[in-house]
Amino acid sequence: MNVTKNQIDDLNIELTIAISAEDYAEKEKKRLSAYRKNADFKGFRKGMVPASIVKKLYGDQALYEAINSVIGEQLDKFIKDNNLNILGEPLPSESQKENEWKSGNDFEFKFDLGLSPAIDIELGKDDKLTRHKIEVSPKAVADTKAEMLRQYGSLQEGEAAGEEDYVIADFRQGDKASEGAYVAVSKVEGDAKAKFVGAKSGDTFDVNVNEAFVNETDRSSMLKVSKDELAALDPVWNVTVVNVKTFVPAEENQETYDKIFGEGVVKTAEEFEAKVTERIQNSYNQESDYKLSQDIQAYLVKKADVKLPEAFLKRWLYENNKEKFTMEQVEKDFDAFLKDFRWQLVRESLMKKFDLKIDDKDMLDAAKGFAAYQYAMYGMPNVPEQLLSEAAVELLKDERRHRNLVESVESEKVISAVKEVITISNRKITEEKFRALA
Repeated sequence: MNVTKNQIDDLNIELTIAISAEDYAEKEKKRLSAYRKNADFKGFRKGMVPASIVKKLYGDQALYEAINSVIGEQLDKFIKDNNLNILGEPLPSESQKENEWKSGNDFEFKFDLGLSPAIDIELGKDDKLTRHKIEVSPKAVADTKAEMLRQYGSLQEGEAAGEEDYVIADFRQGDKASEGAYVAVSKVEGDAKAKFVGAKSGDTFDVNVNEAFVNETDRSSMLKVSKDELAALDPVWNVTVVNVKTFVPAEENQETYDKIFGEGVVKTAEEFEAKVTERIQNSYNQESDYKLSQDIQAYLVKKADVKLPEAFLKRWLYENNKEKFTMEQVEKDFDAFLKDFRWQLVRESLMKKFDLKIDDKDMLDAAKGFAAYQYAMYGMPNVPEQLLSEAAVELLKDERRHRNLVESVESEKVISAVKEVITISNRKITEEKFRALA
């Protein structure tokens, strides 16, 4: 047995493992014995098949398994003895020469190893970043108030349809009719929109429905016919306006305050404005905190100056995902992978540096937070604690989701620790300028 190291550079090693027959003979023998013990061959009792037949049937497989076992042991030993922190797994070298797979032969195998760089980031008060404090403008307050009132508004009788109104109309073509169809004027396309804007009850006009309502699903629903029937129909229909519905925002009164904030929480226009301002500021603060976290992450990766064996990593990604992705796809997404991978290495380094740990409570809280977010997305913002806990437990059973939550918790812990040792100054900024930073 001979293991030879060729140090290509600081991040790449080519390892040559030379194996002689005596290095694998015993393992080969044991595997053949195992095959013989379990062999079920017609004309022989189980376990009594002649060794020559067993070797003929299973010799190649036994040889492969024996050599593969020796290689695995030697790779593991080399990595352990040399205290190497490798990336991914060793890959067969592209310079590997073909071996003649025959029992008793000597074999030579070459492997490429990608090494993880040493990362040691020193941080202190000389490391400076900025937290952007977004100011709430009167326009933002006014716009948010208007949007809230719109959310609690209603459709009322109108006269002439505006672009944001609805028209209730009958569509007719010969003996075919679709009565009482709701038409959102804003969704009408092409020249037909001009016919609906300003339309009043009793108005009648022709419309090419294919041009006015491009979406087939919407068109078939409005005309009350199947999609298959649409193609056979004349696209020109006569429209008679039955009614106009105008969307009217809710009035700013106690009833509306109670609907938005809960009974008695807001009682005056001044309190309404203050509450709206508070909501906007909380939202801005979340955005500001997220931006600071991203800035810290980028700063740490830049400061660490993480060098990676990129050619090796491309091959490793491809070899481990070639049933899913082509090399072209790997190349396309490689920069994004490197960005995430560099942060992963920096994060792991700082977890050790700050002696940060993740416990079961951290994971449960993270899973509950994610579950609450999911429920909120489906319009359920106030889910009972018991339901959140049950959802969190199920989330943590999913391997991929569990891994993602671990990474998220690690990032939060690292960034929180970094905030304590670096200098963070606050800077007031308008929403417009903040958006421009992104």
